Amino acid sequence: MGAGAHIVKLSGHLYEALSARIHRRHPMELFHAALTLTLPEAPYTVEQAPVPDLHGDRRGVVAEGPVGIRGAGRLRLFRYEVRCWRNGSIPDLSSEGATSQLVSVDPTTARRILEVVASIPTPTWGRDELRTGEMWNSNSVIAWTLTRSGIDARRLAPPAGGRAPGWHAGIRVALQSSVSSDSPGSQIAPPSRGTQGHAANSGIS
Repeated sequence: MGAGAHIVKLSGHLYEALSARIHRRHPMELFHAALTLTLPEAPYTVEQAPVPDLHGDRRGVVAEGPVGIRGAGRLRLFRYEVRCWRNGSIPDLSSEGATSQLVSVDPTTARRILEVVASIPTPTWGRDELRTGEMWNSNSVIAWTLTRSGIDARRLAPPAGGRAPGWHAGIRVALQSSVSSDSPGSQIAPPSRGTQGHAANSGIS
């Protein structure tokens, strides 16, 4: 988690140490989820990340949200962005311990991901504003996107000995929005066997 960003790694280790102590368990490795999609015309990456500058169009940014405190989101330092980046990259994939899982080999599912990710909800990162029992973070974004695209994200898991906090929050929000919607087109399709996409679980990728 947080390859190339020492503050992210440090804060992650501190968070997990505190969580483990509260729940009386051993600390585990934390993972940050992202997606890579391979389509005939180009590869895409889907990821939540900090906002490095005001040129989000160069990274395929489709949404932004606040970090920590909603009011602080007026400042770039306290915003996150959700990218659907054509020919983009995920730095964490090159880090030690990065792993990936093949999610689907169905190009229709991959294209559905490109369609739904633009409607991603943007609650405050690190908070449980949607009352799911978990904070919203990068793992929530990927779990939501997969679920809304017809993939059963509940069957995916981080490597043994690891955790992906926020994953179940994304699934719950996606399922709730599906049940509450009256539009047939917004219903979740049955899980597909086979995107040429990978749920990257880099330290998750």
